Amino acid sequence: MPRGPRILLNNVYYHIVNRGNQNGKIFFEESDFEKYLELLRRYKNKFPLKLFGYCLMPNHIHLILQLKESKDLSKLMQGLTQTYTVWFNNKYGRFGRIWQGRFKSMIIQMDNYFLECIYYVEMNPVRKGLVLSPIEYTWSSYRDRTLGNENNLIDFADST
Repeated sequence: MPRGPRILLNNVYYHIVNRGNQNGKIFFEESDFEKYLELLRRYKNKFPLKLFGYCLMPNHIHLILQLKESKDLSKLMQGLTQTYTVWFNNKYGRFGRIWQGRFKSMIIQMDNYFLECIYYVEMNPVRKGLVLSPIEYTWSSYRDRTLGNENNLIDFADST
């Protein structure tokens, strides 16, 4: 059965989830996480978007973002996943896909759910038992949000 078309709207918040193929790891080492964040920064500069939250788990990623032009969502994710896949496969001497298929994109419709969704994403490492507190997890936006946005990767809801 063919998959249905993606619902795309301009200037809305999206919760993006992308999983490793067969729920496999997509990040093995610190440098893998760093590379993905480097690529995320590059694609954030390429497309007019705001990134409000993220969490890179060993086998999947979460992004909370807003695009000015909804048509850019697929281009953004295609570029990000393909570039990371090529880098990952070269690094580990592999070939083929590392992602489980098409990324999921959920529109965040209500303002109060926007904050709940960021909280949900940033608490993922705690729920999965990787850390006791989200402040301990390096690969999410929680530290940027609470300790200062040192890497200038995330945007805040009142920023322009």
